[in-house]
Amino acid sequence: MCKNTDLALSELATLTDPRSYDGPSTACLASQTVTPVASEAASTLPVTVTDNQGTEVTVTDTSRILALDIYGSLAATVYGLGLGENLVGRDTSTGFAEAADLPLVTQNGHELNAEAILELDPSVIITDTSIGPWDVVLQMREIGIPVVIVTPERSLENSRDIITDVAAALGVPAQGEELADRVEADLAEVESQIAAITPADATDRVRIMFFYVRGGAGVYYLFGEGTGVDSLITSLGGIDVATEIGWQGMRPMTAEAIVAAEPDLLLMMTKGLESVGGIDGLLESIPAIAQTPAGEHRRIVDMSDYEILSFGPRSADVVEALARAIYAPEQSGFE
Repeated sequence: MCKNTDLALSELATLTDPRSYDGPSTACLASQTVTPVASEAASTLPVTVTDNQGTEVTVTDTSRILALDIYGSLAATVYGLGLGENLVGRDTSTGFAEAADLPLVTQNGHELNAEAILELDPSVIITDTSIGPWDVVLQMREIGIPVVIVTPERSLENSRDIITDVAAALGVPAQGEELADRVEADLAEVESQIAAITPADATDRVRIMFFYVRGGAGVYYLFGEGTGVDSLITSLGGIDVATEIGWQGMRPMTAEAIVAAEPDLLLMMTKGLESVGGIDGLLESIPAIAQTPAGEHRRIVDMSDYEILSFGPRSADVVEALARAIYAPEQSGFE
């Protein structure tokens, strides 16, 4: 159970020096739900849109929607638009409470299963290139299901574009603008509260790096500029050290890069941290981390794989949960 207090961020007993805190913490959302802007949105159809790949798609029916991506943000967007009752299935990353009982259409992680999709008889599919195999997506289009491809890029800055693109494809543009406005307003409020608790001197701010790990597969990636993580760290009042050292995109880590970046704190996905045996396993498998302030202080902040990069309707909630784990770690997490 999440133990976040009801106090606003600006009212928390925050760390005097967040750079020197010892020990890990876990960020958790205060609520697992997504609040729609309308209880029962009505689509105005048919609608024809040009998707992110330049394909013209006509949607005539939104009664059975599949929204699939590696981040879980597209299904949350559909729900936030007020069309949640029309969702008929989910991918493994769709983790908000209202979608929990929907049948899975992915297997082996994020692999689309054509048979599972067809069994649900979707009237429209919203997806991107972050999930595949691509042949399955093409198969759905070839048999006549309208498939709308949105950008695979995720960041706090492009949440509005994704929300309004999904809304346009589903015939609810007004709800799209309303949801995008709400997301931006909520994020601005959270960022204002974070500004009130971060050190005024930039040299005292937490140096943060996002580390993506899948120990069983031998995957160790640093996320840098242009990954969306850079905007997340900035919103948290931290210094994005990967961007500082010129790290572009998502690339396999090097010991030299980690040591040179000198992070005070590592952001990680919960399952990723578990895949290397927790903090002890992480420090043992990657000795370079032990040479950084983050390693010395065992300063790891983890968050659910299905939440930490789910930019969209829950952006403000994600940023707030991470801020609590960073600046008030003893008043956040699970109990």
